[in-house]
Amino acid sequence: MIEIGSPAPNFTANAFFPAENAVRKLSLSELRGKWVVMTFHPGDFTFVCATDLQAFQNYYDRFKAEGAEILAISTDSVYSHKVWWETSPRVSKVRYPLVEDISKSISSAYGFLNSQTGMTRRGTVIVDPDGNVQYISVFNDRLGKDVGHVYNAFQGLKYIYSHPGSPQEFEIIPAEWRAGQPTLVIKVPDDIGKL
Repeated sequence: MIEIGSPAPNFTANAFFPAENAVRKLSLSELRGKWVVMTFHPGDFTFVCATDLQAFQNYYDRFKAEGAEILAISTDSVYSHKVWWETSPRVSKVRYPLVEDISKSISSAYGFLNSQTGMTRRGTVIVDPDGNVQYISVFNDRLGKDVGHVYNAFQGLKYIYSHPGSPQEFEIIPAEWRAGQPTLVIKVPDDIGKL
């Protein structure tokens, strides 16, 4: 499994771009300077996965407005992605790229490959504009993603990124925080044990 703060493994893969109805190569490195939210799903034409992709589409404009791109990734081919987009009532709404990982190299690099099924585990990764991993979640394949939570986590990470602080004074994002709410300013050593 990759570590928080470590460089996100780069990849170049075929992707289906629904907004253009086009297939072309996509490299993670070409998105440097943007936030990237990667939503991994076990397989096209499955049940929970379609709801995940639709839920991310529901937030897509918000992510884009905040300088983020969404990528959906599974071990299916780009052709499978296209047909799924053409036939699924939920997936047909998607406008962000669907990335193929038929070689399983992306899923392996991120620690998301299920060795028993050969499919990608359900999960999410958020990469900052410098290309470093800042968020990882992996969970039961039958549990759909709470995209509202992912968006809120992204907002918190974006705040932290733009307010780096120092080892002696920094801001933290408290539990249940929402964008626009106050953060907690921590001063070391004065605030140790006071929360």
